[in-house]
Amino acid sequence: MAYNLVITERFEEKLAKFLKKHPELTNQYWDTMVLLEANPYHNSLRLHKLTGKLKGLSSVSINDKYRITIEFIIDDKEIIPIDISNHYQ
Repeated sequence: MAYNLVITERFEEKLAKFLKKHPELTNQYWDTMVLLEANPYHNSLRLHKLTGKLKGLSSVSINDKYRITIEFIIDDKEIIPIDISNHYQ
């Protein structure tokens, strides 16, 4: 049961900056995206809803330090990456 990743130009720009700063995470990023598209509920992604100013969005983990903030639309089977950042930002 695959989901559709909807990649915006804005996210592509953020991703380019992130991977330029953290090239060692390139493979982990792509592995995360492949798994996210195939099964966003996979335990290793640690999908969870966010609170506070990010309420309404969800997050999946690239590793213990970095995450991808997403808009997760279950009805339409769409996942829209919003941001890529440190878990603590």
